Amino acid sequence: MLIVFGGLPGTGKTTLARALAGELRAAWLRIDAIEQALRASAVLAGEVGPAGYMVAQALAAANLRIGLTVVADCVNPLAVARNAWRQVAADAGAPILEIEVICSDPVEHRRRVETRTADIEGHALPDWAAVQRHAYAPWDRPRLVLDTAGRSVAACMAALRAAVGTCPSTLTAG
Repeated sequence: MLIVFGGLPGTGKTTLARALAGELRAAWLRIDAIEQALRASAVLAGEVGPAGYMVAQALAAANLRIGLTVVADCVNPLAVARNAWRQVAADAGAPILEIEVICSDPVEHRRRVETRTADIEGHALPDWAAVQRHAYAPWDRPRLVLDTAGRSVAACMAALRAAVGTCPSTLTAG
């Protein structure tokens, strides 16, 4: 199964994706880590652009082909990125669960963004203004929407476990 998390920075994606991947003993593909490694390599002449997503999708495909569950942790802001994940799942014959993580309380969301600390060496976290400016297209298909505002990690994880256990056909590749 391919489980793809999307949502703006500071909504709780990484906390939940990391925990779910650990519980499932799944491959965890964190776009921030991949993009920071690409920057640190000093091989790229300019911005990372879609390279991080392309690397993650290639790794997802390889892991799905050997039967592993893959958890992708990314902003996933545009339809083109979301469609590419669906194609990875379809090509591997794997079900996909798309999850949009939101924080509907703007005060809480801002507090999270402003109090986070980077856990990837050299990674610069966006400030609140950057999060507000982030290009993020509305979703145009079914997905699990998980609102983390006022919810504990344990409550969010219970919802994720239930979704992974049922993975309805409206959320599968094909």
